[in-house]
Amino acid sequence: MANLVNLEAVSKSYGVKPLLDGVSLGVAAGQRIGVVGLNGGGKTTLLEVLSGLAEPDSGRVSHVGGLRMAVVTQRTELPDGSTVGDVVLERYGAEHEWAADARVRSIVDGLGITAIGLDTPTANLSGGERRRVSLAAALTGELDLVVLDEPTNHLDVEGVQWLADHLLTRRIAVVVVTHDRWFLDTVATLTWEVANGRVEMYEGGYADWIFARAERARLAATAEEKRQNLARKELAWLRRGPQARSSKPRYRIDAAEALIADVPPPRDSVELMAFAKRRLGKTVLELEDTTYTVGDRTLLDHVTWRVGPGDRIGLVGINGSGKTSLLKLLGGDVEGSTGRRIEGKTVALAHLRQELDDLPGDLRVLQAIEQVAGRVVFGKQEMTASQLGEKLGFPQARQWTPVGDLSGGERRRLQLCRLLMAEPNVLLLDEPTNDLDIDTLQQLEDLLDGWPGTMVVVSHDRYLVERVCDTIVALFGDGRITHLPGGIEEYLNRRALAKEPAAATTPTAAKAEAKKSAADLRAAQKDLGRLERKLDQLHSKEEKLHAALLEAATDPAKLMELNAELKGVKGEIEDVEGRWLETSELLE
Repeated sequence: MANLVNLEAVSKSYGVKPLLDGVSLGVAAGQRIGVVGLNGGGKTTLLEVLSGLAEPDSGRVSHVGGLRMAVVTQRTELPDGSTVGDVVLERYGAEHEWAADARVRSIVDGLGITAIGLDTPTANLSGGERRRVSLAAALTGELDLVVLDEPTNHLDVEGVQWLADHLLTRRIAVVVVTHDRWFLDTVATLTWEVANGRVEMYEGGYADWIFARAERARLAATAEEKRQNLARKELAWLRRGPQARSSKPRYRIDAAEALIADVPPPRDSVELMAFAKRRLGKTVLELEDTTYTVGDRTLLDHVTWRVGPGDRIGLVGINGSGKTSLLKLLGGDVEGSTGRRIEGKTVALAHLRQELDDLPGDLRVLQAIEQVAGRVVFGKQEMTASQLGEKLGFPQARQWTPVGDLSGGERRRLQLCRLLMAEPNVLLLDEPTNDLDIDTLQQLEDLLDGWPGTMVVVSHDRYLVERVCDTIVALFGDGRITHLPGGIEEYLNRRALAKEPAAATTPTAAKAEAKKSAADLRAAQKDLGRLERKLDQLHSKEEKLHAALLEAATDPAKLMELNAELKGVKGEIEDVEGRWLETSELLE
């Protein structure tokens, strides 16, 4: 069967830099191709040439006759004077035509178009909403091939999973540039790496690509360099992680296991916890009886939440659920209408916001980093400002670029460098992966592996959250902060259950409900009292364990034992709280 698209000896340069140099490749029907590489390395250029948005300098690009293709780039342009419905549903007439199509309804709901509103003027949309509208418009069509440039940007964890599931069920060809590694590993059957004007091809998704890189490094490096190679560390994480990440590896399992046999776990949690307690003491950040509202929405309703020394917490929730507001409450940027915020005396807090803070535009990149500090220590690792800049995507030559000439993504990386150079012991990170390529993400994760402090991370990047966090909490829109022992998988399952339409209440069922006996209510009231007493006992036990952990800071064996016991108590608290809520709802 002929390819849908063919590139033959294609070259493309901007200025003196060749981004594509004699590239030949093809896209076959049904192939799902992930495109990876450094920022500025030519990924977007490859997509634009492949889809016909840009002409090559030399070579030939051909499309099969009658190709039905949709392209969604990062340059979002929507028609003037249009509404969301005009753009997304332009190929449909009356409402009943698209409402009767299950696939279209799924797209409208799955990408949050219903929440935006079909009658909303596109001129009123934010950048993220515009991207979602463009993506929905592309997917509603009958397609052979869809070409996507960073489609997961501005999608929450749930939206990313929906998009992956949708592309898997559509059975169309996909070419996608993405730095979302979970998405890449779930969707891609082939990976293209764009580097130095060439395109290297690898069977499979992210895990397979990492294995190939690690194997290549093994053949080329000395034994010590091998041990320190980030690709091998990443492969170790993939193989040792939850089963979901290793259920479909296409690389050779035995070879992978041999390659990572001497790679230690990503981090020594016990040692980092002990160090964090010595730096931070018992109290870090606490919200007590806090209520926070935005307009007529109550994001937090009399919430008490304690973030302790060494906690590594991932915060998830749908867009607009209040994740950024919660970080601002923790950071002291805003205040609740009730309750109080408590900050430990030894806390040195750093907050990476989604907004770009003011940067010194009159300085060069290295000068802007050194303005904060000349050297920084991450656990046992010491680095100069220049070395940290290199790790986060500023090679030596780029470090002398004026800050005013940096792109938005580079400014965000510089913001992150300056934040880390201050050696904080508490990090609040709001979407830290925005505008970072996969190599820079790996470097950031490597830094955070050895970082001994408290961390709260908001990110739609499921891979990063699972990689660097030990605990997951969620905002479900009920005014509470919910601990999820099952992690992001539990979050997605709960969200799916919440979306299931409630069964229609029949008259018979209504009568049965009305006959709820007084004896049942008395029994529920009795259970409620028993559960409240149990919660008091468990919270008291939790406090004692925290005190014991502080005293055992220099005894790793004791720390491990106490930490295991504390996790058990926290799990029991979650279970009892869940039963208390169910019983309370019954009484209501």
